[in-house]
Amino acid sequence: MKDLLQDLDKAFENRLRLGIMSALMVNDFLDFNSLKDLLGATDGNLATHLKMLEKEGYVRFQKEFVDRKPNTKYAATDAGKTAFVKHLNAIEKLLR
Repeated sequence: MKDLLQDLDKAFENRLRLGIMSALMVNDFLDFNSLKDLLGATDGNLATHLKMLEKEGYVRFQKEFVDRKPNTKYAATDAGKTAFVKHLNAIEKLLR
């Protein structure tokens, strides 16, 4: 049982971070407002959790301008995808 718990990643224990990674796993990228709408999060809450995932190296961002308005796009990194799959596999093993 201890071995299964080792593969759980604390970065994904929060509902919003789990939602962010889930959304980014099935999309090449999503912009901030799309993530906010999809997850029903506030600006500050989403920004805080995105920053935490960036710090872990699980999410990367790209800033650009669209019609003179700033737009930030987010994507899961390879390390983030690997860690997320490992986390999901650990949850599946626990459920069996």
